[in-house]
Amino acid sequence: MAALETIRVKFGVVITVLIAVALLSFIIDPTTLQSVSSSMSSKYDAGEIDGKSISYVDYQTDVEKFTTINEIMTGASASTEEQQASIRNAAWQALVDKYLVIKNANKAGIFVGSEEMSDIVAGNIDSPVFSQNPMFLDANGTFSPAAVSDFLSYKDTDQSGRLQLYWNYLLESAKTQEYYSKYLSLFTQSDFTNPLMLSELVAGNNNTFDVEFVMVPFGYAQDTTVVVSDSEIKAYYNAHKKFYRQNASRDIEYVVFEVVPSAEDIAEANQAIINVYDEFAATDNMKAFLLANSDRTIDNHWYKAGELNTVATAVNDYVFSDNASVSEVISNGNTFYVVRVMESAMVPEQVYVKYAPANSEDVAAALAEAEAQWIPQTPGYEDVMTAKKGTQVTANGLVFEVLDTKDAVPMKRVAILEKKAVASEKTKSGFYTQANTFASKAAGKYASFQKALEEEGVYAHPVNKLAEGANRLGSIENTREVTRWAFEAKVGDVSNIITVDNNYFIVAALKGIHKEGFTPVEEVSSSIRNILYTEKAGEKKAAEIAEKIAGLSDMQAIAEALNTTVSTKEGVAFSAMGAQGLDPKFIGAASVAEDGKINGPLAGSIAVYVYKVTGRDTGAFFTEDDAKAQDAQMAQYTTQMVVPTMMDDAEVKDNRARFY
Repeated sequence: MAALETIRVKFGVVITVLIAVALLSFIIDPTTLQSVSSSMSSKYDAGEIDGKSISYVDYQTDVEKFTTINEIMTGASASTEEQQASIRNAAWQALVDKYLVIKNANKAGIFVGSEEMSDIVAGNIDSPVFSQNPMFLDANGTFSPAAVSDFLSYKDTDQSGRLQLYWNYLLESAKTQEYYSKYLSLFTQSDFTNPLMLSELVAGNNNTFDVEFVMVPFGYAQDTTVVVSDSEIKAYYNAHKKFYRQNASRDIEYVVFEVVPSAEDIAEANQAIINVYDEFAATDNMKAFLLANSDRTIDNHWYKAGELNTVATAVNDYVFSDNASVSEVISNGNTFYVVRVMESAMVPEQVYVKYAPANSEDVAAALAEAEAQWIPQTPGYEDVMTAKKGTQVTANGLVFEVLDTKDAVPMKRVAILEKKAVASEKTKSGFYTQANTFASKAAGKYASFQKALEEEGVYAHPVNKLAEGANRLGSIENTREVTRWAFEAKVGDVSNIITVDNNYFIVAALKGIHKEGFTPVEEVSSSIRNILYTEKAGEKKAAEIAEKIAGLSDMQAIAEALNTTVSTKEGVAFSAMGAQGLDPKFIGAASVAEDGKINGPLAGSIAVYVYKVTGRDTGAFFTEDDAKAQDAQMAQYTTQMVVPTMMDDAEVKDNRARFY
């Protein structure tokens, strides 16, 4: 009995909850529960492709697979953020291909079968995945099926499974590429211009017209009699709603405390370079000395006048002036330099060479077969530039035969002792204290944040519509932590100190939230009001002008009635609207106007026009080749837009910025 009582006490709440959930399942529509569950779990999704949720775990598995493939292909791991981002993008694109592009290709009746894949692997169907893969090329750079067979044999002996992974990747890539080729051909092969269309295109682009016109600008003064109602704004918004689709974003303000060297830090850097000055001037082992004492290592490059400006103008000026071989300390902001001229010579800017591997069985024969070429100075091969014509020099495993030289100019090799002042821990602590004082006064609330701005005398940088994947604030990079905070906070919240690269301390405040979907009409009402005002003001002004010129049949008389002048424009082409400095509405209307007839008033984008076409001409500057080139450009644009349009139609959601 005591045991039963313990169970009732400890698990009574749990049992109650289970009963409540069971009862709710009868009351609430199951689809509602599913929707709630989906919205909760979607927070942990990397995205959604055509209704298919991509969990972070599944996506990360693909990223790890592509990371391994990258290591196999390059022989190195992805060490930089850019390389890692490229791998993540490749993994995401593979998912888009799988769940959207190939799916839609199948719906269109397009498939890639096993026999077709066999032909691709055998080289019977060309696929760049295989035919341009260095692993499968022979000595002449031609695709070799035998090389594929050799790889497959070796793959079967690989116990790690990495080669099998790579082979699967190659097959999948080739298959996907074949799908793309077939699917896009539906657009490229069906988009053609027949002879009649071509003729009309050429004629239309060769037609120009001459026009006289009177222009009355709208002016900048607001017409208070022109009223735009809220209902008109709403109607315009509903009619153009697709143009107001928006991604999720945030409005923030942020205060940044940048860590910079103090005067004490700068003096310390200066003293550090003074302490080793004499040793720098006398050392015979410059490479080792710079490795131990300088922020810049040895550089064997031959510099000509002007090139050292990339280091500092004062450094370049010293080296290419008649001075001692070792400079005094040169300061440039927070960086200090001492320069030592190591060598001076007349060095050609290019050399004509043949080269071959130094480990060739017959170097002379290899050089004889090599193709001669002009080469500029390249890191690691500087000695080639100073080799005498007709001699050979070995550099980095290659033997170079110098056949000729070109454009020899005075150049110098230099050693640069460099010390840049960096903020000490004491200095960093001081900036952190400032940031902490501000954050403490803000106390997590926007009203306090505003008050702290006044008390501390600091400036808040505003950022409107910060995107979820943003990783930059102004000139500060790697700020994704700030973005991530903004997308998890509530309006009015203020962050704690967010440290970026140990060089910036940021305190941010969230001012507004823009949800994914359509921009609320309230946020765009001002711009819509301006559009509608311009239209209505133009119509009103056109009506007023019509009254003033009623009965007039001469352009000069019309100009006098409107207190303006007659302008002329010759050779106006409808096909080049943006290049003529005229109102597009005016050009469009005049291009189809009856010759010799006064037309208007026409309300354009910036003014009201009264005009008369005085003549037309047909030239020959736009040819059939131009028309075909234009068609080819449009076809290329079409193929480029297929996948983005497909993704937009499927409402693909990319939430990866939440995790990286």
